[in-house]
Amino acid sequence: MTERRSGNRGNTNQRFICGVIEGFYGRPWTLDQRKDLYTKLARFGMDTYVYAPKDDYKHRAYWREMYTVEEGDHLTALITAAKSEGIKFVYALSPGLDMCYSSAKEVNLLKKKLDQIVQFGCEAFALLFDDIESEMNEQDKEMFKSFAFAQVSVSNQIYEHLSQPECFLFCPTQYCASRAIPDVRNSEYLNTIGEKLAPGIDIFWTGPKVISRIISVESIEEISEVLHRPPVIWDNLHANDYDQKRLFLGPYSGRVPELIPKLRGVITNPNCEYGANFVAIHSLAQWSRCKIDGKKFLDAESESADIRLEKDVASSRATSTITLYGDEGADDRDEVYIPRRALKRSVIEWLSEFRRSKSMWGPITKPQPSGMSPISLSSFTPNQTKEGQNQDELSYKSPPAMELKPIDSSDTVEVHFRSPADSPHSAEELPSSKSSGILGPATPLSLVSQGSLEGMDVNSGPVSPAQKDEPMQEPDVVSFMAVEEETAKESRLKSIPEVDTGPVDSTRSIPSPPYISNQMITDLPPSNSEFEITVEDIFLLCDLFYLPFEHGTEGLKLLQEFSWLKQNSHLLNEGHKGKGASSPSREVREWHDRASRFDEMSRALNRLFTRLTYINNRELLYDLYPYVWDMRGVVSLLNAYVKWLGKCLGGKGLIGHGLWIGMDSWRWNGKIRHSMCIWV
Repeated sequence: MTERRSGNRGNTNQRFICGVIEGFYGRPWTLDQRKDLYTKLARFGMDTYVYAPKDDYKHRAYWREMYTVEEGDHLTALITAAKSEGIKFVYALSPGLDMCYSSAKEVNLLKKKLDQIVQFGCEAFALLFDDIESEMNEQDKEMFKSFAFAQVSVSNQIYEHLSQPECFLFCPTQYCASRAIPDVRNSEYLNTIGEKLAPGIDIFWTGPKVISRIISVESIEEISEVLHRPPVIWDNLHANDYDQKRLFLGPYSGRVPELIPKLRGVITNPNCEYGANFVAIHSLAQWSRCKIDGKKFLDAESESADIRLEKDVASSRATSTITLYGDEGADDRDEVYIPRRALKRSVIEWLSEFRRSKSMWGPITKPQPSGMSPISLSSFTPNQTKEGQNQDELSYKSPPAMELKPIDSSDTVEVHFRSPADSPHSAEELPSSKSSGILGPATPLSLVSQGSLEGMDVNSGPVSPAQKDEPMQEPDVVSFMAVEEETAKESRLKSIPEVDTGPVDSTRSIPSPPYISNQMITDLPPSNSEFEITVEDIFLLCDLFYLPFEHGTEGLKLLQEFSWLKQNSHLLNEGHKGKGASSPSREVREWHDRASRFDEMSRALNRLFTRLTYINNRELLYDLYPYVWDMRGVVSLLNAYVKWLGKCLGGKGLIGHGLWIGMDSWRWNGKIRHSMCIWV
């Protein structure tokens, strides 16, 4: 294995590990997706892929079982493809669920399993003891002083059995500071691992928490001292397997480049949806080539692409200008990492993936947590039910085929809020059903919202300090609304039709992307620049689904505008009473101006949705479609609500209509969607 192309300026003695670990819970990636990943890793200057899918049962639950001939051929093909791209393939095994560490038979089974992997051509390995019970069985207690001694004994034996491979990784059970007992420095487990584990074995670490908002230099220095070696960061920043109703498309952030000399490497564990990981991987590659944190040159990250940063990059240089989103100064680009600038570079590169012709074969299922039945997408709207949710879980049923009339942009939309007595269904009454069928030939879709059942939280409080470093979560609340459409004059726009909302039906659900078939898709819409996705569209997409702990710029604007419009809707009544409808006050004009801006944001999201359905990369469409569809439905509904406020000259009508809030589980898309709903 050659040295990493970009090099690690801080570590001169060892190669800096940088790559991707497929270590999430959910449907593993396919052979073609992994091969595509190897190509991208090589192109980005990264060097490592760790095979550790939790739902590969021979990797974890049935680790003792040998691979069949067919499975062996599959792994051999993966290893060969990785080597051809210069990528180190690391095979990881997770025997900790039920292994008896003191049993020679168990250890021999582990050796035999890894010997088989060696025959497939693998030269790098990992033993993972994450997410397991921390108590030993009685037999192990008789032989080993502690759990750490048991794991160290087995790991060292395997390391020696494999002739001390160049790359051998170990994931401890206490793999982050929050799981260290009582803390990192005084953890008997971590100190034993650091002292007794063979020096040639590298150790995974996720940071302060399982999903760390910030990984500081001080925290890495502390764990390095305890482990007697620099750790390899297993980074879960973009992981969404804990809540697959969320997606993370923001840039690598919260880790200063000054960490690089103090680390053995960084491996990212990204979204379950393979196609959604371009920005996560590309921005990590940019970060790994930097030495200076760009925020040192900024008081705060600017939302404007025109703001320039004028700071000294090094004491030996004259002052240079670095554009927040620009490409000036090659030397400065290599040394300074600015997340928003990294996002722009990633988006520009990602655009070609959207335009790349790529077909899908057969029905595709969305990855789900283990223990859940597969979801068939051979119909418009798969029934999705998650194991472990309460009885009030809202089930989705496939709607019958129907035609919906597009709404012109000039249409007015009236929203009526039903009281509990008027609601036709409760959550318990909604049936859960499975639907089957095959979609017909490819046909263009209108932008008519197909209605959705959305959740709204009425009790939003400030975040406590203890919660600030946790991923944003959403409460389990749902509200039923009925939205009626009014016909109006023809739209002045000649391009994409504008749709804000449609009739709500409790049996409606998120549809599958268009052009689904049991055979390879060949019919795509004609080439038309009006329907081609742009860099601006992808920026909007990333901002709406940013990171676990922060919103993107455009997503934050959506939240701020809607919050202001709702909180200041009383100005409409006051202005009307004070001066009359023919002479609106300055406050009323400002409200309508901001309502127009919010309407334009809704239009932009509609354009993104339409253009997304026309992209050539149908595989990528399948990964992104459910999230964008749902976000668009929420924003369209809120846009209709804002128009209703404007029409009613204030928000007093809300009380009279009796907004009904019912409890249910509805978490779908992440904090942007939740935050917009809680204000209604």
